Amino acid sequence: MREALRELGLDAARFGTAEWNPIGDLVPAGAKIVVKPNWVLHRNEGSGGTDELITHASVLRAILEYVWLANPGKVVVGDAPLQICDFGAMMKLGFDRVADYFKSSGREIVVKDFRRTVMVREDTRADVSENLKPLDDFVIVDLGRDSLLEPISGDAGKFRVTMYDPRKMGENHRPGVHRYLIARDVLEADLVINVPKLKTHKKAGVTLALKNLVGINGNKDFLPHHRKGAANRGGDNYAEASLPKTAAENLLDFINRHLDKPRFYQRSAVMIYKLLWFDKIRGRLTDIEGGWHGNDTIWRTCLDLNKALIYADANGRFHDTPQRKTLHICDGIIGGEGEGPLRPIARKAGVITAAINATAHDWIATKIMGFDPALIPICRHAFDAQKFPLADFSPDSIEIRGSPLMPAQPPFKPAAGWRAKLLAQETANL
Repeated sequence: MREALRELGLDAARFGTAEWNPIGDLVPAGAKIVVKPNWVLHRNEGSGGTDELITHASVLRAILEYVWLANPGKVVVGDAPLQICDFGAMMKLGFDRVADYFKSSGREIVVKDFRRTVMVREDTRADVSENLKPLDDFVIVDLGRDSLLEPISGDAGKFRVTMYDPRKMGENHRPGVHRYLIARDVLEADLVINVPKLKTHKKAGVTLALKNLVGINGNKDFLPHHRKGAANRGGDNYAEASLPKTAAENLLDFINRHLDKPRFYQRSAVMIYKLLWFDKIRGRLTDIEGGWHGNDTIWRTCLDLNKALIYADANGRFHDTPQRKTLHICDGIIGGEGEGPLRPIARKAGVITAAINATAHDWIATKIMGFDPALIPICRHAFDAQKFPLADFSPDSIEIRGSPLMPAQPPFKPAAGWRAKLLAQETANL
């Protein structure tokens, strides 16, 4: 961590002395600092562990040591994990001890679960609790026609996110209206330190600094993840239409309108898996959550959130200049490959990557994973010329400091829906 901050040139004149204060080079004493880890879920839904799933507590502790050198006025560590995440169990993966360590020395850290909706699953029930946090803890940010979702919002009724009522999505995303519900702590911060995991993602290809910002939004029904239907039928949920997938999608829409009936929801969810079995035995992908390289929605949502982080003030109004400082530090000590974000397989990468700009960070981090970032929409489109730009430079102008760029050999294993896209390029390069 020390080398990463040094290579960024932070407080360079005092490096090596007791007065070195890298975070203090970004914000003055008394600043409010928010640290945003990747706390997606408290357990790996595959056969692996959590080292490859979430930002490791030891990485967060190292960052927080430098945060406290800056003499902040308030430090918040928070995220909005999946609604099925057990936040208490998440903290017991190591961060509870980190928080206690700082508290014991008088350095109080405020830990926040930014979610407003939580689901608790049991064998026969799926109990949903909504409105757990007051709306005053959040700020509605509307990008309007400047949203990257606007070009595809003519068919906004198809916007979906798994396990949420599709009717609520329509309230927040339609032509001319693209609203997000951002945690007030984030928009009131002087500095946001974004701490993603080096990991593959079945919807976005990779989940790094740009993708990690879905966790600053309080309700997932403000976040379009895909569009209902096959790509050859006007959606982007999967490549080709099939009766099992169509039936499963329609059933999912129906049960998501009845989240107040936990037994019905859980039993109906089992029926969805049974419907998709017919595609599985024919050798087809069974994902109906937009988990493939043709997903043309999720990258737009993620880049919108990055615009909000940089340009929206504490009241949600957009300005032409950045409203806060950002720092992006990625935990790549043990990365995740395969069916990320929830079923990753551990991949030892042994890196910490850091950048002031998320777009630059992800372009290089994706190369470290062995992928061509130009093939991944969230990386490629972050460089597009647009209002509220995320980069005012080209990929060729990114300067790499510290260790030389060493792409993983072999490349990280992509999620199943991305293999045809990313591995075909690898074969061509060979």
